Amino acid sequence: MPPFRHAFITGASSGLGRGLALHYARTGATVYAAARRREALEALANEPGLEGAIVPLPLDVCDAEALSAAFREAEVASGGAFDLVVANAGVSAVTSGRDIDWRAVKRVLEVNVTAACVTVALALPAMVARGAGTVAAVSSLAGFRGLPDNGAYCASKAALQTFMESLRVDLRGTGVRAVTINPGFVKTAMTVGNVFPMPFLMELPDAVSVIALGLDRGRAVLSFPLPLHALVRAISALPRVIYEPLARRGRDL
Repeated sequence: MPPFRHAFITGASSGLGRGLALHYARTGATVYAAARRREALEALANEPGLEGAIVPLPLDVCDAEALSAAFREAEVASGGAFDLVVANAGVSAVTSGRDIDWRAVKRVLEVNVTAACVTVALALPAMVARGAGTVAAVSSLAGFRGLPDNGAYCASKAALQTFMESLRVDLRGTGVRAVTINPGFVKTAMTVGNVFPMPFLMELPDAVSVIALGLDRGRAVLSFPLPLHALVRAISALPRVIYEPLARRGRDL
């Protein structure tokens, strides 16, 4: 029997979401995979070697009503409560303060914060009533400090970290776990176009393995890879008067 028998994963058509959906379906779980691209989801559902099943749910996570309706239907089909819900859908965009586009800022925050928090919130009532379950949100090491040209993205991931931390406090004693996932750079469609250095870039299967192992072991926060996490923590400890000039210098290189 797999550790998670019924899972709901957003952003499942590519990247980490796709990798996690495949991982759990291959261990025998039924995975409800949500994303906008119907064809990509159908291809995912037809991957060979699945011991369980992947159920495609084509939708835009920013449409809260559609997300809620699809989630409730899937929840009923799964037997009343999911074992695992992963709010993974995310987008990035250059949002430089020197030439900022409010539409890009709005889109990043809607997907990375609002939709992610709504996804987690939808899962909690049934999990709390049952006294078991895991909600996980994919944040980022970028949420530890404001990075040049990425204000909206960094802010969105910091907000998600704080939301999940609050949930861990609230859910103590309920049997429900709230997990924050903070990846560094992972080789996905989102990062392939980056023109800046990506230290400690991870292959997708390695990142999926780290996440799956951490979820299986009941970790509350998963930050990886470890060398980049250590570097980010060191940078986070710098006072503003040191960090901001360094960040500006890096931006102008």
